[in-house]
Amino acid sequence: MKISETDILIVPGYKNAGPDHWQSRWERKLSTARRVEQEAWSKPECEDWIARLAEEVNRAERPVVLVAHSLGIPTSVLAIPHFEKRVAGAFFVAPPEVDNPKVRPKHMMTFGPYPRDPLPFPSIVIASRNDPFGRFEPARDIAGAWGSAFYDIGESGHINDKAGFGPWPEGTLMFGRFVAGLR
Repeated sequence: MKISETDILIVPGYKNAGPDHWQSRWERKLSTARRVEQEAWSKPECEDWIARLAEEVNRAERPVVLVAHSLGIPTSVLAIPHFEKRVAGAFFVAPPEVDNPKVRPKHMMTFGPYPRDPLPFPSIVIASRNDPFGRFEPARDIAGAWGSAFYDIGESGHINDKAGFGPWPEGTLMFGRFVAGLR
C-alpha cells in the first residue's frame, strides 16, 4: 500500500505532541496525515478520547493507518469496537503501562487494562528499555497478545522529542516499510 492511498491518523498521548515531536513532524510531512485533536489533552477522559478517535476513523475516505504514541495506544485499542471504517494497520510507539498503579500520571490507569485479544489489523509496537511510563517486559507481552510485530529500540526513554526523537529517521523508515507491506 502507498502512503498516499491511506488516511494517516496521528494519535498523540497525554499533553499532545509538541511541534518538535516526531508525530508533529510526520503530520507536517505526510500529505494524508491529520492529528486526532482531543478536547482535554492534560486531563484525558478515556471515553471522550475513544469517541473522538472513532469519529475520525469513521469519517476517513481511505483505509486508515493509526500512528499512536503513549496514551494514544490504549485509546486506539479501546476504540476498535467503535470503528465502522477499515483500519489497515497501526504503528504504536512507547506503550504506557495503564494497569500499573506506580506509573504517573495516575489518570493513565483509567485507560487500562489493555484488551488482550489479537488486533483485527497488522500492527507494530516499538518500545524502549527505560521508558518512564512503561516497563519493557509488559510492552513486549502486550505486543505478543495483540499479534503485533515488536521492536526493541534500546534505552530510548519515552521515544519523544525530550528523549531526542524529534527527527526520527529510523522511525520514518520503519513506518514506510510497514505501510508498504499493508494490503
